[in-house]
Amino acid sequence: MRDNLKQQIERLKAQNATYVDVRWYPYEETNYLLMWNGNLKSTVAAKESGIGVRVLYQGAWGFSASSDLSNLSAVFDKAFENAKAAAERVTFPVRLAEKDSIVARFDSPVLSNPFDISLEEKVSFLRDLDAKLNQTNVFQRQSDLNFVRKQIIFLDSEGSEIEKNIQEVFSSIAVTGLDEEGNMHDRKFILPRQGSSRGWESIDRDLFNENADRIVKELNQMLKADQCPKDDRSVILLPGIMYLQTHETIGHALELDRILGYELAYAGGSFVTLDDFGTLRYGSEKLTARADATLINSPGSFGFDDDGVEAQNNLLIDKGILVGAITGRQMVEEANAKAKREIFSGSSGANRATAFYRVPIERMTNINIDPGSDGTLEDIIKNTEKGIVLDGDRSWSIGSNREQFHFGTEMGWLVEDGEITDVVKNPTYRGSTVKFWNSLTAVGDESTWRVHFVDNCGKGQPNQIMQLGHGIPVCRFDNVRIGE
Repeated sequence: MRDNLKQQIERLKAQNATYVDVRWYPYEETNYLLMWNGNLKSTVAAKESGIGVRVLYQGAWGFSASSDLSNLSAVFDKAFENAKAAAERVTFPVRLAEKDSIVARFDSPVLSNPFDISLEEKVSFLRDLDAKLNQTNVFQRQSDLNFVRKQIIFLDSEGSEIEKNIQEVFSSIAVTGLDEEGNMHDRKFILPRQGSSRGWESIDRDLFNENADRIVKELNQMLKADQCPKDDRSVILLPGIMYLQTHETIGHALELDRILGYELAYAGGSFVTLDDFGTLRYGSEKLTARADATLINSPGSFGFDDDGVEAQNNLLIDKGILVGAITGRQMVEEANAKAKREIFSGSSGANRATAFYRVPIERMTNINIDPGSDGTLEDIIKNTEKGIVLDGDRSWSIGSNREQFHFGTEMGWLVEDGEITDVVKNPTYRGSTVKFWNSLTAVGDESTWRVHFVDNCGKGQPNQIMQLGHGIPVCRFDNVRIGE
């Protein structure tokens, strides 16, 4: 099959195609189980395979995909025809940044393949969790397991040949209760990164049991709690909401295609301009953020992107100053040309597609915040005069250009004179992105740093769902409006 694909690439090169690549998925399998109030509500086992072909001709892309591999020539020819048609209407000719020709392989770190684990064992795990969650005042309870594995063979006309064997494991538990007014409240736990591998071994029963008891306890506290006050306070964000703050106001805001205006019709653009790189104070000096696709054992680490560029640890914000973006081969060339200066020396290896039948676009890798030197969560609380500790994403609203936000969280703990006093329900906070990040006054140390997985990041038209991770510490921001 690889030889046949190479022959097709060479055939189009001989017809003056500027560039050709193909992503062949011999298989992509998913296995999903959902337990709801003691009932196995959903079980899904799916498998698909196919190829996606991109052709660049006279500055325009053409794309074609098929799950029928009986006529490879037709798929390649269709992509070439689409490129020729697009070339008649192109307004900004596509150029690709230079890259190395790579022959390589990437394998997700796995000890025990979840697809080798019996259905009975998986259901037993969920039933045991469900029983653990079935406690006082829990109105609804749910637990799920989600496994993905896929093989991707990438070949291009520049001589690259890359094989990727990707494995993903996601799992969560959640409980819902009703307060005295009949309003619903949720508390959940999402499996974070466990160790250096992502097989069945990461499904740690003791970890889930411990957190099952914790979220039920916190739910009961919240059901009896007073409403979050309307106030200006320091907000201390735990990883369960800090990941979303990072995702929405750093990650999506720094995708270069958004900055160039390519996502406006669907998910909005970015307040960042090409003039901002190297000059914009995005946050306080305590903020250093990076797109690190080399982080071991995370869905945002994939070895090589769908342009055939090796994964990188790319600095985005250096001590508060904007220095980088999430980029692929095409957009860096366009950005440099439009800025009339070299902002980017090459691709950061962040072009990915969700499936063989989708075109690669710039996607977040692992968007991380470096741990700081302000101690543990307890240390940060002790050094806070008037604040609130927040955790758990409940609702979110984002400005069309990521310039402002309003988040609702699951749980809040008021802080007065360095001590936690009361639990409050329905906590919210809001702000303007740059002002908010510049109000960052404390960043927790390594003991507070967690890698939070995201399995449902949407972007693109048609929509593409992607998986990634966020390594984030506990962070404190001062003078933030809460409760509105």
